[in-house]
Amino acid sequence: MNITVLAASGATGLELTRQALDRGHVVTAIARDPSRVTVPDSDRLVRVVADLRDPESLARVLPEGTTVLSGLGIPKGEPPGVLTAGAEAVVRARPDRIIWLGAFGTGASADAAGPLTRTLLRLLLKSELDDKTTADTTVLAAGGTVFHPGPLTTGPLSTSRRALSLANAPRHLLPPRVSRATVAAAMLDEAENRSHVGGTVIPVER
Repeated sequence: MNITVLAASGATGLELTRQALDRGHVVTAIARDPSRVTVPDSDRLVRVVADLRDPESLARVLPEGTTVLSGLGIPKGEPPGVLTAGAEAVVRARPDRIIWLGAFGTGASADAAGPLTRTLLRLLLKSELDDKTTADTTVLAAGGTVFHPGPLTTGPLSTSRRALSLANAPRHLLPPRVSRATVAAAMLDEAENRSHVGGTVIPVER
């Protein structure tokens, strides 16, 4: 499979890139600074630079028939808007599929998260919340799949991972933590299996 990873130099993007290569996929790793995509060289890996706020920049480097997996977040110190711009640029480029990283308790998963989590997110994310929600909506409207993990950790990959529908979302006072490695694996599972096309899913470790 031809996989394109957005924000491939970030913590989640690196996991997506590394695991996609381990599974034998051809990977286009997109980053503002491709030298920071610190995975071993491979004849199945191409590192490219693109500015997600420039749709033409992305369209020029996106391979035909690719599945886009996004590890995109809002860089520290930058104003909100990059997620929405990135989502719009990807949809405009018309890849084969889009699998997007969101956050549990925002947008479609807000009701499942409960009032405490929603309140905390409003306080912590502030103006970023609208950016996340708009980006998710853009991807879902294009038939993509959005992943809404709980707080991310640097823990190991869970071999008992599951991707739950919103109807089966965990009901806890606070959302369960999940490792970036597990989230990346669940996103790649979805790319390969197409189990939740057009839906929002919750990755959990067990």
